[in-house]
Amino acid sequence: MSKVPSITLNNGVAMPQLGFGVWQVPDNEAAKAVGTALEAGYRSIDTAAIYGNEEGTGKALTSSGIAREELFVTTKLWNSASQTWTRDSVLREFDGSLDKLGLDYLDLYLIHWPRPMRDDYLAIWRAFEEIAKSGRAKAVGVSNFQPAHLRRLMDETSVVPAVNQVELHPQLQQSELRALHAEHGIATEAWSPLGQGKGLLDVPTIIAIAQKHGRTPAQVVLRWHVQTGNVVIPKSVTPSRIQQNIDVFGFELDAEDLAALAALDSGDRLGPDPDEFDYS
Repeated sequence: MSKVPSITLNNGVAMPQLGFGVWQVPDNEAAKAVGTALEAGYRSIDTAAIYGNEEGTGKALTSSGIAREELFVTTKLWNSASQTWTRDSVLREFDGSLDKLGLDYLDLYLIHWPRPMRDDYLAIWRAFEEIAKSGRAKAVGVSNFQPAHLRRLMDETSVVPAVNQVELHPQLQQSELRALHAEHGIATEAWSPLGQGKGLLDVPTIIAIAQKHGRTPAQVVLRWHVQTGNVVIPKSVTPSRIQQNIDVFGFELDAEDLAALAALDSGDRLGPDPDEFDYS
């Protein structure tokens, strides 16, 4: 049984607060990595069409022997400039992801980027609303949406996103965005929660807190996400780290720890600016 607690999304669907991400995992390695994660107790798996590993991920899900209702599977629409995004094109992409994953339904389907310069995320979202109404996705949401994108979506459509998956870690804490999420019942999900191995886990403050609790720096950062209320999806292909990353529910950061981590917020992104990102 998984030891990960769940949060309840704004449509009543339960989502594990900690899951396993497969960004940058090649398709031929995804089945092994996801299988290791499932054995370690993960039940939420996050992939995307652009990752190119939906088939490998699906093989692990199928061969795991875990009942479908115990799994929470997320994938994302890669809404690139390669085509005009109509209702039918969105539904085709959705069906393609289901086929690759070998599933009858998704637990969560996300628009991968807002691409505001293309002005098509409202049209895409209306197709997502249809997918949600059909029950073939238990919940629908977005990824990398800024406050202005979310407000426009909520002003002009009828379904509030269940989730917004964004870059989030102690050096980019996204306070304004998280406050908007809280106001509208949108779950905050963190990608690159450990800072992509670009120095976050070497920060002296984090190392000191890890030593204080007898934990790794990664476990401290993941525990910070959990206590902050974020959904978090660490990625690794190393079995020992996959296991360590889920072992964050047996300790608690105190007020002093949380204040020290709050002070690390520099507002610096590792990934693209969602207002400017547009890649085919």
